[in-house]
Parts: sequence; structure tokens; C-alpha cells
Amino acid sequence: MNTEPLRFDTKIAVLLREDLEPWQRLNVTAFLVSGLGTASPEVIGEPYEDADAVPYLPMFRQPVLVFEGAKETLKAAHGRALSRALPRAVFTSDLFATGNDRDNRAAVRAVPTDGLDLVGLAVYGPKNAVDKVLKGARMHP
Repeated sequence: MNTEPLRFDTKIAVLLREDLEPWQRLNVTAFLVSGLGTASPEVIGEPYEDADAVPYLPMFRQPVLVFEGAKETLKAAHGRALSRALPRAVFTSDLFATGNDRDNRAAVRAVPTDGLDLVGLAVYGPKNAVDKVLKGARMHP
């Protein structure tokens, strides 16, 4: 069995707006990361199984790092993610008022890119590119 630590040349990161309530931070993070595995299936590892052979769903193969920043930091990170064409997911403040996927998509579709009131952003890609996207953000406490 290989016991060498796994090193990843990619990074999964979530950037949250610093003024969110605790329940909002959790909800936004869960929604954002749910999109990454669909666009980038290589981020998903193998299924799990316990000692009694009970199977469990596969999860991300690497850690998800969570950051926070001001509204301006989020807007700048969004622009950098777009310019680098990184796989990304967004969560806008409008989504707190919707209750289903159809309305969520319509709420985002109704606002031009520069007008999105972002409260969360998830990105995946090469470490150095994701680090550049997150410039100015800090690790979530």
C-alpha cells in the first residue's frame, strides 16, 4: 500500500462574502461545490466502503479550501476567474429568496455579469491560477 502523501496540482476553493450569516455560509458553500463535480469529474474520488462492506458515495478527492472577503474582493475574484476561464459556480444574494433550481437559474439569468450581487464563488483549476483568482481573500476562520 502506498503511504506517500498525495499532492495535488489543482485547488478547489470557495470564496464567501464576509457579511453572511453562519447558516448562509454553510448553505452557499454546499450549493457552490455541488456544481464543480459535474463540470470537472476528475475532482471526484472513488466510492467509499466501511469495514462491513457498506458502500458510500464518492466525494472530492482533495480538500476544499474556504475563504472570505469583502464584496469588492468577490467581484474582483469573479472577474479573474472569468478571464482565466476556470470552472466556476456562483451564488448571488437573489438566491436566498428563491426555493428551487428553476427560480435560481432564472434569478442569475436576469442580471448582467457586472451586476451580479455575488455572495459566493467556487473555482477549480491549477493551484497558481486559483491562487491568483483569490488574491485579497483570506482563509475562512
